[in-house]
Amino acid sequence: MKRAIYPGSFDPVTLGHLDIIKRSAKIVDELVVGVLNNNLKTPLFSVENRVKMLKEVVKDIPNVRVMAFEGLLVDFAKKLDAKIIVRGLRAVTDFEYELQMSQTNMVLDKEIDTIFFTTSLEYAYLSSSTVKEAAFYGADISRFVPESVIHQVYEKLKEKEKKNE
Repeated sequence: MKRAIYPGSFDPVTLGHLDIIKRSAKIVDELVVGVLNNNLKTPLFSVENRVKMLKEVVKDIPNVRVMAFEGLLVDFAKKLDAKIIVRGLRAVTDFEYELQMSQTNMVLDKEIDTIFFTTSLEYAYLSSSTVKEAAFYGADISRFVPESVIHQVYEKLKEKEKKNE
């Protein structure tokens, strides 16, 4: 079985992420969307919320599974017996970082390879940070995130704002 992992923070999941998920799910038997619980970052959503949001948006893609993980990606891949890592590239700056990560992962485990998907042009500008910033200032984010995520982003930002008052 060809199993791949598409790792990320997905805070929140964007239409660009969903595009990579759909495209990569077509070339593997199983795609695991790995939601990173990174203790070095302060995400808007908890890892549990991010997993829940992703499960909702991929529910119609039968060979996609969503799981949280922490620690090294290669350890998560070994645990799942996945030999492929999927990464999306928006720009040259992404490539530099992703190339370094891919090479590091290969040093840590020679069995694991990385496949890069260039982002579809309609999402080339899009990032979770862009979504959060636009939503913070009240912009319409319906062209950036799946419909089921829109309300959750605005609500979470309101909660955060109330805590900061």
